[in-house]
Amino acid sequence: MGFGPHAFSPEELVALLAAERRGAPFLAYRDEAGDLRLVELSGAARLTVGREGSDLSLGWDPEVSRAHAQLESLGESWTLVDDGLSRNGSFLNGERVTGRRRLADRDVLRFGHTAVLFRSPGVGTVETAAASDAGELIELTPAQRRVLVALCRPFARPGLGATPASNSEIAGELCLSLDGVKTQIRALFAKLGIEDLPQNRKRAELARRALELGLVGPRELQHRAGSS
Repeated sequence: MGFGPHAFSPEELVALLAAERRGAPFLAYRDEAGDLRLVELSGAARLTVGREGSDLSLGWDPEVSRAHAQLESLGESWTLVDDGLSRNGSFLNGERVTGRRRLADRDVLRFGHTAVLFRSPGVGTVETAAASDAGELIELTPAQRRVLVALCRPFARPGLGATPASNSEIAGELCLSLDGVKTQIRALFAKLGIEDLPQNRKRAELARRALELGLVGPRELQHRAGSS
């Protein structure tokens, strides 16, 4: 799930604006059908994240543990708590969380495959606020960005089975050696925290996270290397 302005339908934008005007902290995510869900946090001191029986139940996501994480209110602030009980971890703006992390407005949380946007529109910016765009926290070299764009292009194109480009296809498009592409792909796996996934899932997950975090934008996907 991307969180840029073009990621939402007009109806969804209306719902988001209404939630923002109410001023209470809330979460935004997409359910298993792809529908936008909003969860207001007003009046709650703690919210559990996990599978069935949790306050935020993400049972359709196979990488979410039964008791995955918690969100806790501390005064006017909210924190993400992951004490290591979840098998696949919790991520804040692309970085794995160990223990407790304070949340800032527009932080992007990820539990398994599910991205969750945290909004706190009624609270001013805090001293330790994270960057509003999670993608800004992941620094890519120019070579890594070119490889990532080439990888994502067929994945993001509708009607093609959502399959990322192969190393050979990327090498052909960018006029790189196959070994050079493999080196960049391995570096991207590490930067986006997916080294531990099964090999047959890494490439699709890399493309999905790159699009979700805004590391690759629509204009880049439309402009093929070498085209005018």
